Amino acid sequence: MKNIINLQKKIVPEIFPILEKRYNILRNIYLMQPVGRRNLANKLSIGERIIRTEVDVLKNQGLVDVDAAGMTITDEGKIVAEELKDFIYSMRGIGEIQDRLKNKLGISKVIVVPGNVEEDEFVLSDLGKATAKLIEKLATSNTKVGITGGTTMAAVAKGITQHTKKQNINIVPARGGLGKQVETQANTIAAEIASRLNGSYELLHASDTLSNQTMEILLQDREIERVIKTIKSVDLLVFGIGRADTMARRRELQKDIVEKLAESNAVSEAFGYYFNQEGNIVHETKTIGIDLEDFQRVPNTIGVAGGRNKAEAILAITSLKKSMILVTDEAAATMILEKF
Repeated sequence: MKNIINLQKKIVPEIFPILEKRYNILRNIYLMQPVGRRNLANKLSIGERIIRTEVDVLKNQGLVDVDAAGMTITDEGKIVAEELKDFIYSMRGIGEIQDRLKNKLGISKVIVVPGNVEEDEFVLSDLGKATAKLIEKLATSNTKVGITGGTTMAAVAKGITQHTKKQNINIVPARGGLGKQVETQANTIAAEIASRLNGSYELLHASDTLSNQTMEILLQDREIERVIKTIKSVDLLVFGIGRADTMARRRELQKDIVEKLAESNAVSEAFGYYFNQEGNIVHETKTIGIDLEDFQRVPNTIGVAGGRNKAEAILAITSLKKSMILVTDEAAATMILEKF
């Protein structure tokens, strides 16, 4: 495909800017629908007159509907948007970025979605969809899937769009609860993924920020002990990659520990451990659920993170396990390739 695209760029270079513009319009209508021309123009930083002209083309092709509520995408438009995605990715050189990043990190696979999640909220949806496709591919019958919490994992749950024909898939929260938003709790996300895959799920009724003493007592509970045993035997683990400073705030760590993390150049947190850029442990906290040893044993692992500010965190975590898969965005990938 790459050679064909290069030939097309030489012969009909004027087609590609138009194609990418119309794809972006179609994609954003899909994500924002129903949406008015003014809101879409503001989102894409394009004049309303241009939006009107391009939408008329898409409407005449049966890809978009326009009514008093705003613009919506048709079923045919959804198919075209999905089928165009790989071509647009190739046109923008995303495949080359994936290969370069995979070689730099030395891991088994890298998937890159265009854009920057820090600047475009819809890139988070693309990260979720890309990860969801991996889950649907890797989760065979009788697979136990572990999932962590957070906004990125919530997007992954939403990215799963159809029930699987595979049997007895079990989804479990890989860690205890963290924070106050129920939508981003691992329990909630596990239940939603199970519902979308037509699988089953387990719940872990425990916070991930308990004191060591309280946690030891809690682990004696038979139900929690049973769920923890299941968590530690997952076949597929999907987790968000977090910055050390962000996770320290979420866990409300004491000031002296936060200062220690800064002095130790901690850049990432995973499974209760804080790492520097080289992947060395600089601090450890007691956590409930999957731990670092479990992480190393899981046959299939998918780490997900986007945005330039996650570049160092991605470097740290991918140094821990070379068999893992990374799903990231163009901004983080470019940052890693150019700055590290």
